[in-house]
Amino acid sequence: MTCSRNHHDQTFSLVSGASTLGLILLAATSLFAVPLKQKDKNKVAAPATAFSPDKGKFRIVIDGKPVGSEDFELAPARDSWLVHDSTSAHSPDGTDIKATGQLRIAPDGTPLHYEWTAQTKKKASGVVDFTGSNAKSSIDLGAAAPFVQDFSFNSPRVAILDNNLYYQYAILALLYDRRVGGKQDFPVLIPQDSTPGSISVESLGAQQVDGAKYDTLRVSSADLEIMLYLDANHHLARLDVPASKVTIARE
Repeated sequence: MTCSRNHHDQTFSLVSGASTLGLILLAATSLFAVPLKQKDKNKVAAPATAFSPDKGKFRIVIDGKPVGSEDFELAPARDSWLVHDSTSAHSPDGTDIKATGQLRIAPDGTPLHYEWTAQTKKKASGVVDFTGSNAKSSIDLGAAAPFVQDFSFNSPRVAILDNNLYYQYAILALLYDRRVGGKQDFPVLIPQDSTPGSISVESLGAQQVDGAKYDTLRVSSADLEIMLYLDANHHLARLDVPASKVTIARE
């Protein structure tokens, strides 16, 4: 189900440091793509997710060098919640990156509507609408008509993990049911790449990082591991990708 349209030429993932400008797509989140037909033996019942307003900025660092930042905000919107995030960065290969996302989610974390823009050398934008376990994606590349694609998932609680928009991992952390614990699998969609799949999340308990104590979650697939560090309010304070030497930390 992976789309191979030329909108992939827009993609650059800071997490993996991989550009698709003339190369094979290696976006870090796409490494999480596991066949959706695989049965989710770790699937758990959807808890009532306790969102709370959050606003701030992440500093993006690769191999010890600051390369950009992301502004984010999570706020209530009537009977749902809105996530706004905007990233501006300069990649190690010289690519200037700008990405924005606006995600509307239900109180239990179920996505309802998502809009994004991405720009490296060219600009692209897209919209995803969710109805239950189904999603319809539309990508505008400036052509006469947008590219439309339908997706079907094994649960309506889909994690949106788009390229270079890291606050979305904070929403994934809130989808994890701490009452159940253990390893929990979630369907995932990377809208900029039209890539569906699944990922696993598990709690590692409290850990010390740079002198601070965090509630720690490990997000993983067979190919990649991402560490999420949450403060006492369950807000995402830091995200580490050890294999890529990437750190996204709250300022």
